[in-house]
Amino acid sequence: MSASIVRETGAAAAAAVSPAGNEAISTTRPIALEVTHLSHSYGQRPALRDVSFTIQAREFTVLLGLNGAGKSTLFSLVTRLYAHSSGSIRVFGVGMDEEPASALARMGVVFQQPTLDLDLTVEQNLRYHGALHGMRRCDVAARMSLELDRVELADRRHDKARQLSGGQRRRVEIARALLHEPRLLLLDEPTVGLDVAARQFLLDHVRGLCRERGLAALWATHLIDEVGEDSHVMVLHRGSILANGPTPEVIEGCKAGSMRQAFDLLVRQSESRA
Repeated sequence: MSASIVRETGAAAAAAVSPAGNEAISTTRPIALEVTHLSHSYGQRPALRDVSFTIQAREFTVLLGLNGAGKSTLFSLVTRLYAHSSGSIRVFGVGMDEEPASALARMGVVFQQPTLDLDLTVEQNLRYHGALHGMRRCDVAARMSLELDRVELADRRHDKARQLSGGQRRRVEIARALLHEPRLLLLDEPTVGLDVAARQFLLDHVRGLCRERGLAALWATHLIDEVGEDSHVMVLHRGSILANGPTPEVIEGCKAGSMRQAFDLLVRQSESRA
């Protein structure tokens, strides 16, 4: 059984490779994020092992892995919280090593740990973000109204962040991440601790951003039910990508009946080789 579906990287277009090795039709959508041969260790403990993948514009990609798989490490490298010693990272063709400020300006990030200042109002949190990105006050005001309206929190802009529920705070973090109009959105376990309704709102919102605004999104999670049939999924385990492709192709490549079965098969196969 071939359980790995690997996407080849390219500067102009991406081509998916099926489990049988047959190349699918290349697309012409721009590559939003290109990670090539990325590895990272904490002392003698490897966290990522030669990771390579691409994400295209308009694509909702789920990075699926158990706790400790390396998801947060990958996010820390892509967002330059950690420096990478091997491999390369490019955001819409801009190299993170060569032009870090330009590459980072093209992405918005929602980290796993909440990052709102709870003693500031929603508006103050967003204005501070806009100032960090060098945005004019009038532009911040216009963008803030637009993004808060999209997450249905326009009427809470003068409330302190601590007055919001966990799900509402996450919505504000997404609005803030999009304030400077990035073309790539990274979300690290954004639904942890949220109820079903709040989780679904965030999923629907980000998927809608990809469809309607051409945004590329990388959504990290350990929750298999957040992988939709129309999603692109990358399975990460012990720092290695075990599968990478559209959800139906990953399931078919594993000869499984569901994404849950495919994930279990991939993990067991990886553990048996360890």
